[in-house]
Amino acid sequence: MEEIKLGVVGYVSQKFDEDKAKRLLKKTYNSIDCQYLSKQKIVVSGLTDVGVISLAYKEAVLRGWKTVGIACARAQEKVCFPVDKKIIVGNEWGDESPTFLEFIDVLVRVGGGRQSLAETAEFLKRGKPVFEYDLPSL
Repeated sequence: MEEIKLGVVGYVSQKFDEDKAKRLLKKTYNSIDCQYLSKQKIVVSGLTDVGVISLAYKEAVLRGWKTVGIACARAQEKVCFPVDKKIIVGNEWGDESPTFLEFIDVLVRVGGGRQSLAETAEFLKRGKPVFEYDLPSL
């Protein structure tokens, strides 16, 4: 079966409106599900089980979608989500960004800091589809 890989970026350590973030993710996943009916969906994010990343993985699992974590080695020092596939690239935060952006087909940003914004800008520059939501930190 053909695949569509959704990269999800957003808040990790900041506080944010989790209910709103969940609604935005569900809305986006529904839209992608309709757009790519015949493709298997895979949610790709930063491996750790925190913030928007955790919400994205949990919603994927509820839908029976596969999960992939792409992160630097330091992520393994944190609590990680039990993804279907783990890809470790480099040793420092951000080392994984080029691999992450090459790996995905669609990008979803829910809030986020400097790295999320930089990855989104780069993906847009490549002319790839982006679902982008500003979500204030609390």
